[in-house]
Amino acid sequence: MIKVGILFGGKSAEHEISLLSAGNVVDALDKSKFEPILIKIDKSGKWNFNDIFSCDVVFPILHGPFGEDGTIQGLLKLADIPFVGPSVLGSAVGMDKDVMKRLLRDAGIPIGKFIVVQKHEKFPSLAEVELILGSAGNDTPIFIKPANMGSSVGINKVRNEAELTAALKEAFLYDTKVIIEEFISGREIECAVLGNEEPEASLPGEIIPTHDFYSYDAKYIDDNGAALEIPAKLDVQTTKRIQELARNVFKVLNCEGLSRVDLFLKDDGELVVNEINTMPGFTKISMYPKMWEASGLSYTDLITRLIELAISRFERDKQLKTSKL
Repeated sequence: MIKVGILFGGKSAEHEISLLSAGNVVDALDKSKFEPILIKIDKSGKWNFNDIFSCDVVFPILHGPFGEDGTIQGLLKLADIPFVGPSVLGSAVGMDKDVMKRLLRDAGIPIGKFIVVQKHEKFPSLAEVELILGSAGNDTPIFIKPANMGSSVGINKVRNEAELTAALKEAFLYDTKVIIEEFISGREIECAVLGNEEPEASLPGEIIPTHDFYSYDAKYIDDNGAALEIPAKLDVQTTKRIQELARNVFKVLNCEGLSRVDLFLKDDGELVVNEINTMPGFTKISMYPKMWEASGLSYTDLITRLIELAISRFERDKQLKTSKL
């Protein structure tokens, strides 16, 4: 019986989402193969680190900073314990929207225009932002996001100077670096990726928000916050383009195990990547497991596959270390 450490909770603003995700993973775990060992990190960051040494593999169901950003991955790597999801580099660059977008841009992957603002810098005016993003005089909204946060925490859609200032102040409550993004009109499409060296992409899903945008409340509080179309209503060619792009994003950002790639499908057919989530939600309504279920992989089989990928990568890396000695 393989002992699987379910590491959950954490210090980030996504603590409660982690609790929901962990509960669903434990329920879905194949108990004929795996024994779950629950390891909780409280909101202050306290936990019994020694618990992980009783595990054969760890599933870090941690979202946001101190869990999805490479910190816990580095700890587990140092402890020589296999773990689910991308390693240190993939987790770190996937979490930081600034670094992520620059890497994607340099790789020729289509992304939206963006500006980075540091906490110590003077706030830009709306006119300055619109000039850089190329939306001056178009009365087009813009998005303000903490660079290192998920689940739409601290994100606001703004249309005027007062909203811009308020949104920047809120975003800086969660990070010292904030992203200002252009508004992209298009369908919100997501695609799940699974694998190590040869990743597979699921059938895409579509989010149809009933709120102004797919906010934290729309995702987790309001049961009618959005309609989820899984699989998305797309032609075969567009589906293949989305899957190929999702796999490319996964590879460019050095991801392994799993990730969810979020993008926009514009009216003219152009695809624009929004971001990657290296440890997407695993709640009952989360897109990642639902997209794989629509692709023919059940929730339980998905969890099994993720654990197998973690152990396979660990064995691969161990062999590489041995060959260097």
